[in-house]
Amino acid sequence: MAGQLLDSLIAVVSGIGVCVLYFAGSNYLLERIFSDAEGLSSYKDQWRRAIQPWLFLAPALFLLCVYLVYPVYETIRLSFFNFGGFDFVGLKNYLWAFGNPEFMKAIYNNLLWLVFVPTLSVVFGLLVAVLADKVSWGTLAKSLIFMPMAISFVGASVIWKFVYDYRGPDIEQIGILNAFVMLFGAKPQAWITLPFWNNFFLMVILIWIQTGFAMVIFSAALRGIPEESLEAARIDGANEIQIFFRIMIPQILVTIMVVWTTITIIVLKIFDIVLAMTNGQWNTEVLANLMFDWMFRGGGDSGRGSVIALMIMIAVIPIMIWNIRNFRREEEGR
Repeated sequence: MAGQLLDSLIAVVSGIGVCVLYFAGSNYLLERIFSDAEGLSSYKDQWRRAIQPWLFLAPALFLLCVYLVYPVYETIRLSFFNFGGFDFVGLKNYLWAFGNPEFMKAIYNNLLWLVFVPTLSVVFGLLVAVLADKVSWGTLAKSLIFMPMAISFVGASVIWKFVYDYRGPDIEQIGILNAFVMLFGAKPQAWITLPFWNNFFLMVILIWIQTGFAMVIFSAALRGIPEESLEAARIDGANEIQIFFRIMIPQILVTIMVVWTTITIIVLKIFDIVLAMTNGQWNTEVLANLMFDWMFRGGGDSGRGSVIALMIMIAVIPIMIWNIRNFRREEEGR
């Protein structure tokens, strides 16, 4: 443990040191190269100003190309090649994907996640953000609800594995959910193996995590609603439910959509929870988990794995474009 902490500390200090040396050194060299010279000061200053931003951006652009642009290119290339990535097979991998029952089942499961997780996370987050401000212990409630955000997806899965734990018939159960149902005389169940419903038991984990995220964003947005408009509505006889749906919701609708799309992107890339809880068994496979299986297990099939990875990327791109356009529209409207 001490060794791991020391390694982490060395990595952080080294990383910061390298960044400081690069920016300080590059700025020093730039100043020396384009130092004032008689008759050329204005010309060199223009060059210095033109080069300096790109010099500072160079490390980020390099890493962007290495870890984003090149992998995208390589994934597209491999999707047209065979098992080992050597022989060109055209659209064969794409035809396989849309004719494969496992791939179609993963798409169906992803659609279930897309419908329920963002919707319930937004609804619960909005309700908590509104109701917590009306009670004296609202700050404590918000803190408790936000705490799962500090837990990794794998850590959250381990916690919920104990909630859903099943030890078999006639064996003492330690799972909270089974203890609860046995309290009412029902039989314990292996919850994460139940067809169809096990997908929802996995979704609960992500909803539990993302509700805190939604709550924090909505709490900040609700504070931006002018108090005068709320007071005017109350004077006109509107009750709290009418104020919520007719005044609060319309004024934070853009925020709701941004939170919704952000959680949607997370859902499209969901992998950790499924891998840790079921490993895709019992009809819980999702696209990211299926991609991992084809790409890295059983010898790996880079062609088919790349096709599945591209499907995930294609699904994410429109949502990201919408978010960027919406952000720019908001910036221009200010």
